[in-house]
Amino acid sequence: MEKAKRRRNQRIFTYTDFDRFTNWEEQAQSLMTSAQVRPTFLAERMANIRHRRQERRPMDSNITKTRLVVWEPSKEFKNSHIVNTSMQSMHIMADLGPAGKLGLKENEYVLCTIRADSSGVITLKPDFNNDGESYRLGTEGDKREVWHIYLENASAPICTEEKEREQRMYRDLYNRHKDYLNSLVVQRTHIPCLYFPVSAQGYEYDNLYVHFFLELPNSWSTASFQSLSGVTQTCRTRTFGKDNVAFFSYPFSFESFFRKEDESEASLPLWPVLYFKVLSLDFWQRHRTEGYGYLVIPSTPGYRRVTCPTWRPLQTGTVAELRRFFIGGAPELEDISDVRIPSTFKGDRLSRFGFRTQATGSITFVLNCLQHARAFVDSKTLKKRRQTVLDQLGGHSELGSVSNVLEAFHRARKRMQDARESLPQDLINTNASFISESSA
Repeated sequence: MEKAKRRRNQRIFTYTDFDRFTNWEEQAQSLMTSAQVRPTFLAERMANIRHRRQERRPMDSNITKTRLVVWEPSKEFKNSHIVNTSMQSMHIMADLGPAGKLGLKENEYVLCTIRADSSGVITLKPDFNNDGESYRLGTEGDKREVWHIYLENASAPICTEEKEREQRMYRDLYNRHKDYLNSLVVQRTHIPCLYFPVSAQGYEYDNLYVHFFLELPNSWSTASFQSLSGVTQTCRTRTFGKDNVAFFSYPFSFESFFRKEDESEASLPLWPVLYFKVLSLDFWQRHRTEGYGYLVIPSTPGYRRVTCPTWRPLQTGTVAELRRFFIGGAPELEDISDVRIPSTFKGDRLSRFGFRTQATGSITFVLNCLQHARAFVDSKTLKKRRQTVLDQLGGHSELGSVSNVLEAFHRARKRMQDARESLPQDLINTNASFISESSA
C-alpha cells in the first residue's frame, strides 16, 4: 500500500461469521493427512465456540495428592474452565499473491482476528505492535516472500465529554445492577449453632444414649444437606458425687435461617426447639425409655450451659413394672413433640388430664450460638445516631433549663418591684421606721 500511495486495492479484506471461512490451521486439527481436506460447514460454526474441558477420569478414581496447586499453568489449562460462550469472529485478510493472480484462495493469509463474546469482551490476536517489533508473515510458492506486519489502533481518541458521559452511563448501570442484587438478597437472620449433649444423670438404668431432632417453626429454613437429627453413642455411667453420670460430649452443629414475613410489631418469632429422648441398652439388648425432654434454642447469642429435666410416661400396676424390668417394654410417646405443645395442636387450651408421668433424670447441654443479620448492623447504626441526637438534645435541654430558671427569676423580681411600687408611700415609711426601731 505504501508503493501504491495508499490507493484502494483488493489486497486487504475481511471475513465475518456470515462468510464461510475458518482459520483451520489455528482452530482445528485434521485427523487425516490429505491436503485436500477442508472443514465442513458444521466444523466452521463449532470452531467459534469455546468448549469446557471434559474430565475423563472415572468417578471412583482417587484425587491426586500431589500438585494441588499449579504454579505455572499452561494456556490450555487456563482456558479449560471457561464456560461455553458463543463468539463472533472477524478475520482481517491479505491477498499476497502476484499482481496478476489476485483472488486465489491459496494466496489468502490471516493478518489478525477480532473476536467478541456475549459479555462484550473484544479480543484481538495478535496484539497491537506499533511500538515494538513487526510480525513476520512468510508466503508459500516460488518467491517465498516475507512480509512485515504492524497492527496499530487507528481509532480516534474519545473526547473528554464523551468519556465523562460514558463513565456516568457505566456508573448508573452499576448502581442499578447493585440495587437489583440488593433486592435479591433476602433480609433474614442466619443462626449457626453448636451444642453438646454433655452429660446425663439421675436415671435408673445404665448404658444411656440420646436420640434427638430439631424442629423448625414457620418462617425458618435450613440447607437441604443439613441434618437435623442424630443419635449419640452409648455411654456407661460413673459415680460423680452422689449421682451416676454418663458423659457424652457429642458435638452437633446446624445452621438455620429466619425470614420474617409478617412485619407487624405484634408478631414475635418462634425459635427452633430441640426434642430429645433418653434410652438405655443393657447386655441382653433390651431398650428402655428413660425420659423425654426439650430445649428451646436461646434467642440471644453466646455461650450457654443448660440442664433440662426429663420425664417418661407411667403405666400403673405391677405388670407394667415387671414388663419394664424383664422385657424392657415401656410406654412411649407416639409423637415426641407431645413433650411440649404438639405441632398439630390448633386450639387455645391443651388438656393432659389423666396422663400420668414420672420425673426421671436430666440432660446437660452446652450451646454456642451465633446470629448474623443485616438488621443488627442497621439497628446498631441507628442506635448510635439516636444516641448522638439524644446527647445533643440533652445538652440543649440543660441550656434550656438554665435559661428557664433565669427567666423565671427575672419575672419574679419584676413582679416584686411592681408590687412594691403599687404600695402606699406611708406604709413603706412605717415599715422602714419599724425596722429601724427593732434594730435599735
